[in-house]
Amino acid sequence: MAFDGTWKIDRNENYDKFMEKMGINVVKRKLAAHDNLKLTITQEGNKFTVKESSNFRSIEIVFELGVTFNYSLADGTELTGAWNLEGNKLVGKFKRIDNGCELNTVREIIGGELAQTYVYEGVEAKRIFKKE
Repeated sequence: MAFDGTWKIDRNENYDKFMEKMGINVVKRKLAAHDNLKLTITQEGNKFTVKESSNFRSIEIVFELGVTFNYSLADGTELTGAWNLEGNKLVGKFKRIDNGCELNTVREIIGGELAQTYVYEGVEAKRIFKKE
């Protein structure tokens, strides 16, 4: 699958405003903007394994398309939701456990880069990754 491989963060678009809307304090936002995030994605059928490695944590997430699971963001925000494949896009629909607000995420390959788009409460941000 096109998502398979190791992806290293290259740049962010509107990420600080997104994190501010999520309620992340200014110190954590400044650190997160330079987290050196690396994603290693593997797919076997409907099962995905995503290894996230950054300056703050290393975690492995295993999920199946269409199956709800719980996930914690690096700042501790708890989410529940699921990923689905819609065409060539991985589409994640999640809800915050603390306030019920939706966080939607789309992963897609654009021009050989992995674009991860987030939308929360009307604020959109992107993180762009290059394949290692």
